[in-house]
Amino acid sequence: MAQQSGSTAGPCGFGLIVIGDEVLNGPRTDAHLPFFKTLLLARGHTLAWHWVLPDDPAVLTEHLRYSFSRVEPVFVCGGIGATPDDYTRACAAAAAGVALVRHPQGRALIEERFGESAYPHRILMADLPAGADLVFNPYNQIPGFCLGTHWFLPGFPEMAWPMAEWVLEQRFGTAEPLREAALEVLSLAESELIPLMDELGERFPDLKLFSLPHLGPAAHILLGARGRCDLGPFMEALRAGLTRGSMAFRERTVA
Repeated sequence: MAQQSGSTAGPCGFGLIVIGDEVLNGPRTDAHLPFFKTLLLARGHTLAWHWVLPDDPAVLTEHLRYSFSRVEPVFVCGGIGATPDDYTRACAAAAAGVALVRHPQGRALIEERFGESAYPHRILMADLPAGADLVFNPYNQIPGFCLGTHWFLPGFPEMAWPMAEWVLEQRFGTAEPLREAALEVLSLAESELIPLMDELGERFPDLKLFSLPHLGPAAHILLGARGRCDLGPFMEALRAGLTRGSMAFRERTVA
């Protein structure tokens, strides 16, 4: 099993890949996105990007080849079972340019779990990309696998979510939390905020500024920033800039 305890030097932005025609065109809704978003933020990490991909070997291989070339760690959910529509293991091997081989420890775990009924089909779940490590599955002991910076998990949330928590605990730990602060700007076109946002962006380069229009009877623009430091100085500068420009605003309301 891949058991590298300890935390990274700082926060990480993770990729998330969810695989399955049943999510794209079937009855299932992608529950992984809200879960991983909450899971990562609670540990001081973030979600950098999110893909939903079909059960299509060519599409999976091409996208995995690209994600392998990036620096972000990635969680991949779905398609690691033994049925004919489970392509993820083979596509991961093809994308990494390695062979699909039977993992000895994976084979032992599946044989221990299923006995003689592991053959001829369930044992296929032990066929993994060469060089892969196993990821512990507390639900039924059938492991996922890790290849490079990618952690491949089952599509079932009951299995994938505790496995992802195990990966984060063993490999990434926690980091300084991401903070957010904003004001509600009133009766103003969003384009009128650009000069102030440019000015604040130069003064606070470590923050990520955002402008989010809200429509309806209580229309306003949520103007603020996210970062891992004290946002007090930014908020003081934001209030001062809005006041200087005679722009009406109010403190953010939280439902």
